[in-house]
Amino acid sequence: QVQPVESGGGLVQAGGSLRLSCAASGIIFSINDMGWYRQAPGKQRELVATITSSGTNYADSVKGRFTISRGNAKNTMYLQMNSLKPEDTAVYYCKVVAVGTIYWGKGTLVTVSS
Repeated sequence: QVQPVESGGGLVQAGGSLRLSCAASGIIFSINDMGWYRQAPGKQRELVATITSSGTNYADSVKGRFTISRGNAKNTMYLQMNSLKPEDTAVYYCKVVAVGTIYWGKGTLVTVSS
């Protein structure tokens, strides 16, 4: 069983920065891919960025502003968010793929004020 836990959300002004973290407890050696998704009020959950053994992938809306990375401990992942915009306001979720199974964290709220 893998349990992802997000942290680092909060309230920030437009143009500011935040760094989200995800730590996945459980069967650490079996983690394949990890990613960040977000869900704004009244909208569907959408991809923000993913990181796999092949590289990284970003949504067009965050390219050049957000950076996804994994820590030295392979069960950790980060999302550096710069130049934040009010439209980035959402609950951000960590997704972990391990042994063919998808696990989701409970999310961390990011609010960007104008």
